[in-house]
Amino acid sequence: MFPQRLTDRRAYDIAVALRDGFNRHYRLFRETSAAAKQRFERADWHGQQRAQRERIEFYDMRVNEAVERLRNEFAVEQLGMDTWQQAKLHYIGLLIDHHQPELAETFFNSVTVKLLHRSYFRNDFIFVRPAVSTEYIENDEPASKPTYRAYYPTRENLRETWRRIIDNFQLEVEFEDLDRDADNVTQAMLAELGAFRARTNFQIQVLSSLFYRNKGAYLVGKIINGFVEIPVALPILHKSPEGDAGDAPPGGGSRLVVDAALFGEDDLLMIFSYARAYFMVDMEVPSGYVQFLRSLMPRKPRAELYSAIGLQKQGKNLFYRDFLYHLRHSSDRFRIAPGIKGMVMLVFDLPSFPYVFKVIKDFYPPQKETTREQIMGKYLLVKQHDRVGRMADTLEYSSVAFPRQRFEDELVAELKHFCGSLLEEDGDRLVIKHLYIERRMIPLNIYLKEASHEGVEHAVVEYGNAIKDLVAANIFPGDMLWKNFGVTRHGKVVFYDYDEIEYLTDCNFRRVPAAHNDEEEMSGEVWYAVRKGDVFPETFGPFLLGNEEVREVFMAHHADLLDADFWQGHKERILAGHVHDVFPYEATKRFSLRVRAVAACAPEEAVAK
Repeated sequence: MFPQRLTDRRAYDIAVALRDGFNRHYRLFRETSAAAKQRFERADWHGQQRAQRERIEFYDMRVNEAVERLRNEFAVEQLGMDTWQQAKLHYIGLLIDHHQPELAETFFNSVTVKLLHRSYFRNDFIFVRPAVSTEYIENDEPASKPTYRAYYPTRENLRETWRRIIDNFQLEVEFEDLDRDADNVTQAMLAELGAFRARTNFQIQVLSSLFYRNKGAYLVGKIINGFVEIPVALPILHKSPEGDAGDAPPGGGSRLVVDAALFGEDDLLMIFSYARAYFMVDMEVPSGYVQFLRSLMPRKPRAELYSAIGLQKQGKNLFYRDFLYHLRHSSDRFRIAPGIKGMVMLVFDLPSFPYVFKVIKDFYPPQKETTREQIMGKYLLVKQHDRVGRMADTLEYSSVAFPRQRFEDELVAELKHFCGSLLEEDGDRLVIKHLYIERRMIPLNIYLKEASHEGVEHAVVEYGNAIKDLVAANIFPGDMLWKNFGVTRHGKVVFYDYDEIEYLTDCNFRRVPAAHNDEEEMSGEVWYAVRKGDVFPETFGPFLLGNEEVREVFMAHHADLLDADFWQGHKERILAGHVHDVFPYEATKRFSLRVRAVAACAPEEAVAK
């Protein structure tokens, strides 16, 4: 129950301190996100990646600062229940006209749970549900940008409208040919609309800030034609005078190009995939951006959209609310996840819920020379790194309470045996002190057993492409067995077992030395010296290619993965400072490749056009 009266002055001061702590966090978060525009203009790719990594740490730093302030100024651990309840009520009042109330509520929760025992979390100390609405929030300051802008073209001025839309972002680098790019977008749009006829309500709505990630900037919006709404995204890249789009060395000399026009929910889902790094985007009202993005991708949970725009703590909070809601409306039981059991992770799932729960075991087989701290470090590496669409994002939680009756006995026995130090029984609840949660996928080894010949071919090609994308991002997966990869609902192959992951640049790729004699060659033992970090790609074959059907496809498309020179060559380019391009859309959608394809088929006609 809430107190009848707000009588404790300390409660108001605590609420103000928490509000100020959050405001400092979001100011710094927004400054870093806004600076992505300048980094993009300078082609400062390493700076962009560094800022993406560092921004992830901002939230915990500000939470710890707020915890320290409350302890020093208010001796908060000695405060009674009534004071905390009053502090929450005051905090709600402070958020009435706030532009990020949902984020501020999450910040309040994060600080509070660090100060209070979890036994208090069932009462009114934290925001179990949102208390302040995020509907219709807008920045009313005269000089501020609205969440999105609307344009009202006619059939005759479509190209000029697209040119104006792109030019309005005021990028400080010239476009190679903005008229050509606007024409490309217009022609792609007309092809997407088919037999086009402008209806009474014909408009283009575009979010007011570009979305920056790695070497690209993305314009995101939608085309409205009567009752039809079509999501659209335009990737904008640098292009050097002699290079392809994306080939832009730092230091200037490049020009901008619109690389493609992407339409429809599926294309945008690939751009905003949970297997990609978080965007940097300057937002005064993040809930407005998420609401707009939901209109483009209604199948994508709000939790994943908040994470995709860099607000991963808000994504965690929303995910947990969705999970609790699902538990209340389901009756199936948690079980050991299907598939080959891992050596360092115990994995379980709830069949009706599309995620898996991963707990680090207390002990490992002798061949796994690792520690809990090292494994957690690998997961943090993935969180901070460019995941290039090939590494699943994970949500990390502490002290999660589950209803005991929803667990199968076999799973409880496994948890007690392998993860006893992380398990606590609290009445009718099981508390797991630390776990990771990630999207459920079909393990690739299971997929290959059940797939048709065409399915096997697609999956093996995708598997090799996934590894090559990881290589381009300076990642060596370590354990490349099929069981450590999964197939998403879009048919993409994604890596999800991180305990042996390494930076490519920390590995030394070697060929297997020639045997000195027949006895060495026939021996099952390694006869050559192996140093820490040594990798012998030609030895991958016996572990991966026992199935003849799989081997045939693999060797036709990815035989270079068994060659040390392939790996070492990429390592040397990365060490030289090169940042590879990994596009979140099909190459066939790129305008430059379409032009080449037309020129190859009919060069004289292409020149004439």
